Amino acid sequence: MNDAELTPSELLMACGRQDQKAFQRLYEKTSSNLYAVCLRILKNEATAQECLQEAYIKVWNHASRYQPERAQATTWMTTICRNLAIDTLRKLGKEGARAGDFELENLHDERAEDVMFHSTDARLLERCMEELREQQRQVVRLAYYDGMTHGELSAHLDIPLGTIKTWIRRALEQLKLCLG
Repeated sequence: MNDAELTPSELLMACGRQDQKAFQRLYEKTSSNLYAVCLRILKNEATAQECLQEAYIKVWNHASRYQPERAQATTWMTTICRNLAIDTLRKLGKEGARAGDFELENLHDERAEDVMFHSTDARLLERCMEELREQQRQVVRLAYYDGMTHGELSAHLDIPLGTIKTWIRRALEQLKLCLG
């Protein structure tokens, strides 16, 4: 089988063995979708391109840690991009970027399936998310889609930290069962 026929998961595992040709093919197969994730969050082409480059460096450096039984390659890589983009927004905010340049506050309105381009994994995750109680769904979205810490969630929602931790733990347990 040539690498044009390999799945992103197979290519990512080959990257974990330092296969540069597989990395090039993985980039060709996935970069447009991952760039869209960065651009959607960052709202700036140059910043999104820089974020994408940083994400692929991280993918290359951590490919050996990828576990295909835990997530699809595209989901794993999308998470890396999303987290880097959110970190970039925070960094820009701390450096005094104009408020119009980014909309971290509005990220929680975007659904996971929009961010992950209607992938099968995303649709299944979204269906499982809908089975959660409203407050669990809210804290999971804020924590994992917006990148808020437990302490930030507690302050933002004016709910005790222990309650936040419990809601997240129970929600993740329920999601794990649903995704099963």
